[in-house]
Amino acid sequence: MPYVEALKEIMKIHDLSQKELADILGVNQTTVSQWLLGRKKPGYDSIMAIYKNFDVEPNFLFGIDY
Repeated sequence: MPYVEALKEIMKIHDLSQKELADILGVNQTTVSQWLLGRKKPGYDSIMAIYKNFDVEPNFLFGIDY
């Protein structure tokens, strides 16, 4: 699941805890935890918030390499 690794990398680069990432994205910490465990996938609104707040390309989040 490429999004799990992408989220972990974003958290590492920006030195964020799960709670801090959740606050930035407007979700609760449990949701971030579920994403990082691969039990849930970010929805459209969360994906857009990730793009906007961390200036990442959509391909990065989905693990698409050209």
